[in-house]
Amino acid sequence: MKLGMVSIFVYNPIEAFKFYTEVLGFEEKMYMPEAHVAIVTAPDGPDGPLILLEPTENPIAKNYHTQLYEANIPCMVFSVENIDGEYNRLKQKGVVFTKEPQKTEYGSEAIFDDTCGNLIQLHQL
Repeated sequence: MKLGMVSIFVYNPIEAFKFYTEVLGFEEKMYMPEAHVAIVTAPDGPDGPLILLEPTENPIAKNYHTQLYEANIPCMVFSVENIDGEYNRLKQKGVVFTKEPQKTEYGSEAIFDDTCGNLIQLHQL
């Protein structure tokens, strides 16, 4: 079994698409702004898992999305090779971190706000 696609809820798929591609450097797989559909993939693995940037139109999704953020829980974890380098690269692009890189017993982590209602964790083993 292989992971094909995951979805994360966002306030606005068009704005999320811009952030994920222009700021984070993800690559476009499908972008249909008129249908509010945006699918991206990581730049280092264009044939890897896809991320569907899904609108929070459903009341259940909106509630989940809001409560996850308010509880300070990241909705997704991105693995990185060099957390300090990635942190500095993203800070220079204006990304707001809620947690600076910190060593833990299971590696290093940092958390940033994706401007679309989500917290994303960076993790380095």
